Amino acid sequence: MDLGIIGQAAGLFAVTNIDDILILALFFARGAGHPGSTRRIVLGQYLGFTAILAVAVAAAFGATFLPESAVPYLGLLPLALGLKAARQAWKSHRNGAGDQEDTRAEPGGGPGALEVAAVTFANGGDNIGVYVPVFATAGIGGMTAYAVVFLVLVAVWCFAGRFFATRPVVARALARWGHVLLPLVLIGIGLLILVEGGAFGL
Repeated sequence: MDLGIIGQAAGLFAVTNIDDILILALFFARGAGHPGSTRRIVLGQYLGFTAILAVAVAAAFGATFLPESAVPYLGLLPLALGLKAARQAWKSHRNGAGDQEDTRAEPGGGPGALEVAAVTFANGGDNIGVYVPVFATAGIGGMTAYAVVFLVLVAVWCFAGRFFATRPVVARALARWGHVLLPLVLIGIGLLILVEGGAFGL
């Protein structure tokens, strides 16, 4: 594999996914203490990013599975998930800290794989627009190289998100404010995607 393409792919991934590290850290913080949450978050991140790659590759080959006019409406996904997370945080706050502690160790608690995948895919709507022309000019070999590097870096991003979420200072801050930050970040991303894309005439 050409080192030049590897470097270009790594740079392109980093530039287009830098915000995912914060989102992943919030997901990992929310999943702390829930058995299997790390596996579900990583699976969800891979599912979401694989969907982004599939759409970008299909579009590069000329198959328009996702009309350009529909991309801004992807913002509805993180917006809805953010509102849901805000509702859950409000319920937990009203029920008191004791009830929250009792539910943290329940199997299957924390973020679900499909929830993470939906946020990843919706947040990657802009990525598709960047990847398509790059893929279209890279050819089959170059496109394959980009895809391999991207998928390897998804694992690095997951590790980085978990690393930040488990640092003592960061972990304490996320444990204290994560239930507030996650809904705010998701709602903010959703609104940004909708407004920048001109959805609903915004």
